[in-house]
Amino acid sequence: MTPKPPRFPPKGRRRIEVLAYPAVQLLDVTGPLQVFASVNALMAKAGNAEPYEVRVVGKDGPTIEASAGVGVAVHPLSTIDTAVDTLVIPGGDGVDAATADAVLVDWVRRRTTQARRTASVCTGAFLLAATGALDGRRAATHWQFCAELAERFPAVRVEPDPIFVRDGSFWTSAGVTSGIDLALALVEEDLGRAAALAVARYLVVFLKRPGGQAQFSEMLSLQTTDDRFSALHDWIGNHLSDDLSLATLAKQAGMSERSFSRHYADATGLTPARAIERLRAEGARHLLSETHLPIKRISQRCGFGSEETMRRSFMRLLATTPQDYRARFAR
Repeated sequence: MTPKPPRFPPKGRRRIEVLAYPAVQLLDVTGPLQVFASVNALMAKAGNAEPYEVRVVGKDGPTIEASAGVGVAVHPLSTIDTAVDTLVIPGGDGVDAATADAVLVDWVRRRTTQARRTASVCTGAFLLAATGALDGRRAATHWQFCAELAERFPAVRVEPDPIFVRDGSFWTSAGVTSGIDLALALVEEDLGRAAALAVARYLVVFLKRPGGQAQFSEMLSLQTTDDRFSALHDWIGNHLSDDLSLATLAKQAGMSERSFSRHYADATGLTPARAIERLRAEGARHLLSETHLPIKRISQRCGFGSEETMRRSFMRLLATTPQDYRARFAR
């Protein structure tokens, strides 16, 4: 499938700058790059002008070592008077050093004021937040670092669930591969759904991941190298509306209540009660985004008992209400 020309072709090529720095996450850089490069290739194949001019820029060139020991060639940081359409800021193990680099932070701060839009991938949100650009804005980052981002930058409204978040001209995305989701969304904004869909099909990825998909599953987060409780978690997932008291769980696990509580906390880092709350909230999130069931029915089906109990759990775990979650993420 080749994309149709956009209804309103851009005047000239849109300049996209992807920042790179030592120990940047390789896929944070190359994922979005490949999306924009594929757009250019598909447009050229269809006899249309290439819409993007993409450059990787960095302070520590001409080559930086990204993750996995791969060298990435970079152009020097652009001068502030150079026009730019989109600035992309990746994350990675080197983001703390980048955030401590006053020269780099100042360059990002000034560059965001010139760009039509700015996007961060994964922990690149930390570098963007260090400029003050995300103060008062909604933002996403890798699920593992959401709490740290909120603690270090309390003026940022961190959202732990979405794959990516747009707030005005600032786009932030979750972990690693979500940079591809974000780049496809940027292409769709620029050139329309047909062009973005053509690239998604070429790259064999979703144009938009199904539903209001969380960055990772609570069931996955409870998995450990100690696999003693995997069968129990599977059973819980099929019995959310049942009595899941400590006595019930201990019996299902074949342990005494005291032994079960101790071993479960050691294996998962959570008390059984906290784990049940998270698993019930995950079940409710799925039903809110994928079905039209009334919220009262969902609260009963997932074992909360009442809408108010589920609302309190959502506020505690997700900082939103079930109604707002459905409004934002329903298919």
